[in-house]
Amino acid sequence: MTGRPGHADRVFITGASSGIGAALAREYAARGAVLGLVARRRELLADLAASLPNPGLHRVYALDVCDHAALAQAAADFIEAHGGADIVVANAGISHGTLTELPQDLPVFAAIFATNVNAMAATFAPFIAPMKSQTGPCRLVGIGSVAGVRGLRGAGAYCASKAAVRTYCESLRLEMRGSNIRVVTIAPGNIDTPMTRNNRFPMPFLMSAERFATQAAAAIARGDSYRVLPWQMGLVARLLRLLPNVVFDAVFSRAPTKQRKEEA
Repeated sequence: MTGRPGHADRVFITGASSGIGAALAREYAARGAVLGLVARRRELLADLAASLPNPGLHRVYALDVCDHAALAQAAADFIEAHGGADIVVANAGISHGTLTELPQDLPVFAAIFATNVNAMAATFAPFIAPMKSQTGPCRLVGIGSVAGVRGLRGAGAYCASKAAVRTYCESLRLEMRGSNIRVVTIAPGNIDTPMTRNNRFPMPFLMSAERFATQAAAAIARGDSYRVLPWQMGLVARLLRLLPNVVFDAVFSRAPTKQRKEEA
């Protein structure tokens, strides 16, 4: 929790219908939070909300985060209903393999950046001014990925989008310095979700979404600037960053590629 004594945290989560988003929703609801749940699939959102403690307190917003006007309207509704927000988690994201040489993959590049990067800024924007007017600590949380540490073969759009998330959140962290808002970047490693189950390569240190959510919530409460989960993948990421390009290229140019959208 962010520390509003005697009050439930107010948590707004995008990409909440499954995977990491749904696990975070269950984690925060178990802690007594009231939630705003955003995703495209209304039925899954409704089922999730109904399964949580105090289901009547949570709000469901079935929308595409690339519709920035609808996202702003959902934010305004949540703020009006609950008097503000304490934690906003920009979790919505998509992942497909992409190959630059294939013209049909260029729209996939654009969609990945629109969802993973542009929509993150659109998620945070409506909350910043209201949060600054609040007296308690607030959090803006960007969900990145260890895939943003280095580019991987066949995953140029996804890796680049997650590298952009890390850099964007770093910039935002500086902008919010001195205010009551802390910007937290969480970089998942290999988390067991519907998205990762399509991967065609080994996933070391695979972590359940539930365990991830518990550890992520703790990092968010502390206001960590950047946290890789599980921690072992943080070490792997640092080692990858230190590898000379000649070694990295020789090893990873032979790695399996991420599944392309046309192959799904």
